[in-house]
Amino acid sequence: MQFSLAREQLIKPLQLVSGVVEKRQTLPVLSNVLLEVEANMLSLTGTDLEVELVGRVELSEPATEGAITVPAKKFLDIVRSLPDDAIISLQQNEERVQVVSGRSKFTLSSLAATEFPNIENDAEAEQYQLPQNVVSKLIEATAFAMAQQDVRYYLNGMLVEFHNSTVRTVSTDGHRLAMSARHIEGLNVVERKQVIVPRKGILELNRLLEDSDSTVQIDISSSHLRAVTPTFSFTTKLVDGKFPDYERVIPRGGDKEMVGDRQVLKSIFSRAAILSNEKYRGVRMSLSDGNLVVKANNPEQEEAEVAIEVDYNGPDIEVGFNVSYLLDVLNVINGEQVRFVMADANSSSLVTDFDDDASQYVVMPMRL
Repeated sequence: MQFSLAREQLIKPLQLVSGVVEKRQTLPVLSNVLLEVEANMLSLTGTDLEVELVGRVELSEPATEGAITVPAKKFLDIVRSLPDDAIISLQQNEERVQVVSGRSKFTLSSLAATEFPNIENDAEAEQYQLPQNVVSKLIEATAFAMAQQDVRYYLNGMLVEFHNSTVRTVSTDGHRLAMSARHIEGLNVVERKQVIVPRKGILELNRLLEDSDSTVQIDISSSHLRAVTPTFSFTTKLVDGKFPDYERVIPRGGDKEMVGDRQVLKSIFSRAAILSNEKYRGVRMSLSDGNLVVKANNPEQEEAEVAIEVDYNGPDIEVGFNVSYLLDVLNVINGEQVRFVMADANSSSLVTDFDDDASQYVVMPMRL
């Protein structure tokens, strides 16, 4: 195998592919990236057996077809260290790979391409064509609420649902829930389809998506989700489990509604949080006609109290929340104003963008 290309063509796909390669691997070949040349196309593949990413680069110079694996981190470090305008040539030489650029020459150890594991295509996979920016917005609106290393393994990921012309993402860690839905023109899924994509798979996929309306093809089989564009192919295992019924979690019938400026609310929650308990991060929201008071205290007997005017017309109510959960929600809402809907001090609250309820956020109360 032999090929040449500009550093700027190689650096981005190599960085993306190296991102899925775990630093500590039980199998030596999993620390490597697979390089394949076929029909003047260079493919770079990285995997940790949970996720697999294939990046593609079109070669303009004549190349010799073949396949070999090289250490991912060392190869990336070499490419990074070269000048921006460098031309890189790579040639396989038995069990070694030579990387040459200008007057610099590097010889890397390699392992046979036959040792590299790959995830087979499933001919029976269901296919969906979606705009990349829509998928990215759905992920960004809900990813923060995914659990991390929860014993309920099905919470350590995101539910992706296709039904009729709607794509919905839902995540929860048991204390809060985030849900976002988008209408997709031309999509028509008669029978509801739900899969749970693991945390790493979701975060890696979002790293790859472009902020454009160019499409990404989503293939879903019984055990994998694959996302394909002209420049990459990304595959992740699915979580085998049953996600909680999110529709039952969303509170209905709350009769107390507060509307406030998102940036102002963010500011006062952040201010009060300075003196909250570092472990539990609790703050107390006290609402009365047109007024919100946020209080926090900690074991050192320090206290914070911040008040602002809000749009609220109802009975007095006091509710405790984990302030980090409230700030996470306010960080992903894009509108200028947010709506809080509450029933009482012991019930979950529903938070939405005042002008757009496509995304809904549920936050459980805290006893303070």
